Amino acid sequence: MSRIAYVNGRYISHLDAAVHIDDRGYQFADGVYEVIAVHNGQLVDADRHMKRLERSLRELRIDPPMGDAALVHVMQETIRRNTVRNGIVYLQITRGIAPRDHKFPKNAVPSVVVTAKRTKPMADTHIEKGVSVITIPDIRWLRRDIKSISLLPNCLGKQQAAEAGAFEAWMVDSDGYITEGTSTNAWIIDAKGVLRTRKATHVILNGITRMALVDIAASQGIPFDEKPFTIDEAKDAREAFISSTGVFVLPVTSIDKSMVGKGTPGPVAKALRQAYIAQFTPTHAV
Repeated sequence: MSRIAYVNGRYISHLDAAVHIDDRGYQFADGVYEVIAVHNGQLVDADRHMKRLERSLRELRIDPPMGDAALVHVMQETIRRNTVRNGIVYLQITRGIAPRDHKFPKNAVPSVVVTAKRTKPMADTHIEKGVSVITIPDIRWLRRDIKSISLLPNCLGKQQAAEAGAFEAWMVDSDGYITEGTSTNAWIIDAKGVLRTRKATHVILNGITRMALVDIAASQGIPFDEKPFTIDEAKDAREAFISSTGVFVLPVTSIDKSMVGKGTPGPVAKALRQAYIAQFTPTHAV
């Protein structure tokens, strides 16, 4: 069965799916996106994703292409047509098609693309042994809180990590503090046993999984502080891990080839992963 995509009002073959060459997403990366996990055929944490999408659109002054309920229906239908039980939905909204000009067009209609696909479970070795990260300078723009489709610095960083044999790259600001990974949020359990991650300001993306983990930590009484940490603090931490829609919670056992803690996944990271998976409570059934 061939995959089906939704493009501007039509469900069509994934192979035939396309947007116009004058779409501002193609010309200027003038758009936003969301990636939502699908678990047992249902959208995971859809309400948080929709709220973040609305904020990203508002910050870029792009008009919503349709109401939330209609957009959720499109995603549900795309999941159904692709018979996805466990995987992801990708949603992209751009400012639309207009003659190439840096200024905003006056009458452009936003373009909407939705795809869905099955994904393989995270490799057991990554969960059982943890993964490695490298650190790199953060060269991105200063509105990382917007989930923009402009991801070239992230792609460069992810490629650098792959070429170094690492799973992820943690980006470091000009003051020496880690901001986040190229596609994940960064966490540590510091030397005092405090769970730490960067505060969700304009310098990082407030991950949906990040939000859920903050709530879980509070419910379990885990000491928590939204406080940035340096590379040295991360290397000296008891534990480290990353989080995202794609990896959930994944222990980090090596940073720049330096062992973190005992070099094995720590108890807090493992407990948070189990708690996160256990609390899957999709808000929209398919």
